[in-house]
Amino acid sequence: MDWWMIVKAFLVGGGFCVIGQLLVDLTKLTPARILVGYVTAGVLLTAVGVYDPLVQFAGAGATVPLTGFGYSLAMGVREAIAKDGVFGILTGGLTATAGGIAAAVTFSLLAALCTRSKDKS
Repeated sequence: MDWWMIVKAFLVGGGFCVIGQLLVDLTKLTPARILVGYVTAGVLLTAVGVYDPLVQFAGAGATVPLTGFGYSLAMGVREAIAKDGVFGILTGGLTATAGGIAAAVTFSLLAALCTRSKDKS
């Protein structure tokens, strides 16, 4: 087992968590806006070529957080454009992230079926 890889993944993933917690504590941003910001940051950092070296360095520590979802979207679009041309802009991101989207919808549905909603009062 490569312990150094585990340490790198923990440090990078934990760093993303620390940044998110600081945003929650020190700003008036809602969690939803922070989540969207993370996905957008992943796309932008991938577009300028910064995120791929981070993925090579930290592995799951960089691909599992929401910035990794943005990275997957951007890489899917990049690959689809190379393969299909301009139409890849519309299909690449969804193709690359379809498994994650399907899992999120499925597990959300299961959680909704297994719980009861209550009033906040």
